[in-house]
Amino acid sequence: MSPQSVSAEPPRDPLESSGNLLLHIGADAVARLVPMAAAVDAVEAALAGGGLDPEAEPARAVVGVPGGQLLLMPSATAAYAGVKVASVTPDNPARGLPRIQGLYLLLDGVTHTPLALLDGIALTSLRTPAVSGAALRHLAVPGARRLLVFGTGPQAWGHVEAVRAVRPGLAHVDVVGRDPGRRAAFVERCRGAGLTAAAATPEDVAHADVVCCCTTAREPLFDSALLAPHAAVAAVGSHEPDAREVDERLVGRATVVAEARAVALRECGDLVQAVAAGAFDPRRLRTLGELVRGEVPVAQDRPRLFKSAGMAWQDLAVAVAAYERRGAGPQG
Repeated sequence: MSPQSVSAEPPRDPLESSGNLLLHIGADAVARLVPMAAAVDAVEAALAGGGLDPEAEPARAVVGVPGGQLLLMPSATAAYAGVKVASVTPDNPARGLPRIQGLYLLLDGVTHTPLALLDGIALTSLRTPAVSGAALRHLAVPGARRLLVFGTGPQAWGHVEAVRAVRPGLAHVDVVGRDPGRRAAFVERCRGAGLTAAAATPEDVAHADVVCCCTTAREPLFDSALLAPHAAVAAVGSHEPDAREVDERLVGRATVVAEARAVALRECGDLVQAVAAGAFDPRRLRTLGELVRGEVPVAQDRPRLFKSAGMAWQDLAVAVAAYERRGAGPQG
């Protein structure tokens, strides 16, 4: 942990402490305590440290409720345990509310004493692009300068930050979005962050070094034949076998990496449908852990694809980073 990451103990606000040993770490505190680069490092450390096996994680529990779903995502290490309870409500954006809401409960790994309650939206908005950042650190070409992002929501912005964290030479962002107003606002946000940016079309993937798909699409967003041979793609928008953001031709010719084989071949429609079409041999699938440990040869003459479904260990890794940077540590 970098000593300058928290230069001084920030003042506590009423929402950051319940008055007992259980801390409440709100959205602003999560963002302050764990900048994107630190979140990427936390994800990599969880995989490289040798104590985590994503394949052994319990499956995400999904319960249908009127108007959406409830998700239950537990994970544990020797030092900490935790669980995220999240709701997915597709009609919420039209109500001016987030599509995903939730809370994260962090526990001591030995005594299982509750330690902290974290804002689940902030945690999800941070850890998902951080996981992509960990993958793109190893998949994107070192000189990557052009990013194309599909989507204009929090995840799309998080991916701009993640790509910039691992490829600081990023200079330009192309933005593809359905709503012209939100697309224009996103372009201006990129420009305000010191990048050049423009509204784009799916065909502009031809000019991209990195493509991030952060949508609720059910069908491929672009023709993968347009991609440059060196392009890296992160697809994070779905975790259902009948939904996908990239076509089977990309899966068939790319170096393909996912968080865990079992989850990817059960939940990731991008891969499930490519296997069903006979376009992809699942034995070619590599894992993010193998990638960050340097065990995946990345071919220079074909695209690279990272497909993320989102897993509970990622929430735990970033929640622990926030908790420990808050000045606390394990109680056991």
